Amino acid sequence: MAVDTDTDAEKHLKPPSAGSPSSSSDQLPPGPELGPATTAVSPPPDGGFRAWCAVLGAWCCLFCSFGWINCIGIFEAQYQQNQLSAYPPGVVAWIPSIEVFVMYLTMPVHGKLYDNYGPKPLLYAGTLFHVFGLMMASLSTEYYQILLSQSICSAIGAAAVFSAAMGAVGGWFLHRRALALGIVASGSSLSACILPIMVTRLGPLVGFAWALRICAFMFLFLLIIACLVLESRHPPKPTPWELMAFFRPLGEKAFLLNAVGLAFFSGGMFVPFNFLVLEAQYRGMGSDLANYQIAILNGVSIFGRIIPGWLGDKVGRFNVMIVTTALSAVAVLALWIPAPTNSTAATVVFASVFGFTSGTFVGMTPALVLQMSPEVREMGIRLGTTFGVISIAALTSNPIAGGLVSRDDGGYLYLKIFAGLALGVGSALILLSRCVQAGWNWKRI
Repeated sequence: MAVDTDTDAEKHLKPPSAGSPSSSSDQLPPGPELGPATTAVSPPPDGGFRAWCAVLGAWCCLFCSFGWINCIGIFEAQYQQNQLSAYPPGVVAWIPSIEVFVMYLTMPVHGKLYDNYGPKPLLYAGTLFHVFGLMMASLSTEYYQILLSQSICSAIGAAAVFSAAMGAVGGWFLHRRALALGIVASGSSLSACILPIMVTRLGPLVGFAWALRICAFMFLFLLIIACLVLESRHPPKPTPWELMAFFRPLGEKAFLLNAVGLAFFSGGMFVPFNFLVLEAQYRGMGSDLANYQIAILNGVSIFGRIIPGWLGDKVGRFNVMIVTTALSAVAVLALWIPAPTNSTAATVVFASVFGFTSGTFVGMTPALVLQMSPEVREMGIRLGTTFGVISIAALTSNPIAGGLVSRDDGGYLYLKIFAGLALGVGSALILLSRCVQAGWNWKRI
């Protein structure tokens, strides 16, 4: 995924003015100094009309892209119980897994396209693919039809608009970057809070197919707004395609640890998102209330994306990410696993806690990668590489979890242990990445 942005090294472009907060204790660790060729680049404005218009447009993009991905658990339950009832859970789980995998895997390509052509072409093409894919999914009844329309066509479009959104916003902010990205990411949480309720309520009235079409029409409206107001701060600079450029950042130990840690965390995070509804029904919760668990999880996640972003700009983005990812693992292992059977309250508490702690993933991930990037022109490649690594976990985690349900004779204990361990390993690897960069001592990073 490409980002048209200025790195933390831009803090060295101008001498601090009198009275400005310029001490090392009040700044994030800077990247390497920019060379003479880039000294004319002005620092991001960290606000202003055009910057906040970019945030609005990106918010609409996240509402339609990652918000859709965050609520696919309700659609997995729909397919498992209706269109694809003849298939075991492990097979049905490939639909959301391939959807997330395709979204992440295509981000390096979208990032390069962003670097060369800017956000507008990605927005136009992404809107077409995403909306068309959902329309075709509303007509699908066979496994392969749902796979092609929702997991491939719609996912490619969602990845394009997501890449355009994160790329454009990063260029307008520096000191408030994590906060701005957290506000943008809250769009996906609100979307994943609203969409399950919409589908649940509209399904009995107009049918599941028309519920999908209504979602697609809403996405079309919001993406038109994004096409009008979202713009990058700098013009695109076309460069030749070089395959090894996507693999070169993996030679940096801190970058590799962070990317693999985010992959493990992502693999564990999507398990509750995809299976919470089915697990709640298995424990005796009614279908209507079970479907609301995804809405609760994502509703609380709105605060989990904005507040940690605000804190990350003040006390260190890696510091906040490590704490929230560790708490996500604790929520699964200490709340979800021992929750009493038939306890509605326990399920709601877990959904709320996990929604808040896991909410940092979408907004903070780009901020972590940008903080480790020394060159402006490498931003898109490095983010694309990170999401490419994450795509492997996105592809495999849900089928593994579905297979564990079958292995447990329809139970969810093995699934929960798998999710908790994946989250814990992810948090530990991100901690190691921080220590490679700054050591074990406390500092703002």
